[in-house]
Amino acid sequence: MNDYLVRALAYDGQVRAYAARTTETVAEAQRRHYTWPTASAALGRSMTASVMLGAMMKGEEKLTIRINGGGPIGTILVDANAKGEVRGYVSNPLTHFDLNEQGKLDVRRAVGTEGTLSISKDIGLLQPFVGQVPIVSGELGEDFTHYITTSEQIPSSVGVGVIVNPDNTILASGGFIIQLLPGTEESIIEHIEARLKVIPTISHMVRKGLTPEDILTEVLGVGNVNVLDKMPVKFQCQCSRDRISKAIQGLGMIEIKDMIETDGKAEAQCHFCNENYLFSKENLEDMLTLQV
Repeated sequence: MNDYLVRALAYDGQVRAYAARTTETVAEAQRRHYTWPTASAALGRSMTASVMLGAMMKGEEKLTIRINGGGPIGTILVDANAKGEVRGYVSNPLTHFDLNEQGKLDVRRAVGTEGTLSISKDIGLLQPFVGQVPIVSGELGEDFTHYITTSEQIPSSVGVGVIVNPDNTILASGGFIIQLLPGTEESIIEHIEARLKVIPTISHMVRKGLTPEDILTEVLGVGNVNVLDKMPVKFQCQCSRDRISKAIQGLGMIEIKDMIETDGKAEAQCHFCNENYLFSKENLEDMLTLQV
């Protein structure tokens, strides 16, 4: 099954909802960055929430999420856009701990709770919109809930989960975002709050193989969800050899000559996808001719 996201309304348009299956997407990130289980869970949860937040945007709009709670995993950085494309990495991918008291990967310990979650949205203006909140949990689902509710003033609930296989590969990953629109009836709010207390954890739901539609039905109840559309989700980096080449050319003739004389080559690695780009002495000399 390919990864995808659904956008939906519920309770006659009073509630907005998103759910995503991100198993293959997070698996690609794990493969590229060689993340250990706890790091995989933290990165996967962040990427899942990010791709759903990206789906709230339009056209060429995009967002960047930076999380640093002071924990050993360091910074989590994720980019997402309105097309279901997402990429991300963590500073310390080889982060792992024993399971916590609930028998789950100890994401809170890895992320830490002394820091911030910030989201920068590029919506085509001169400056991006930046919102920032303190980390309240370190489990990340609660932190994204706190961000949306506090920074964007939309009462919300975010659930994200990642299951890691014994060999460090990704078994399942997914999540949901539920948002109350202005004027939502109190009885509906109470009903959703009650369901959120009794439904299985998102990790349990993705482990069982529930589809995004199934997840929303589980959260909001049978017959209450109206799916508006679906969108493919995938790990997609924006880097390319041509883009890196232009960046090197932008350094100017002096810098390029120094690369030729010192190393006889230039090498660059993309933090987001771990792709390596090697430029030979001949490549660099060709760049010099373009500087003239």
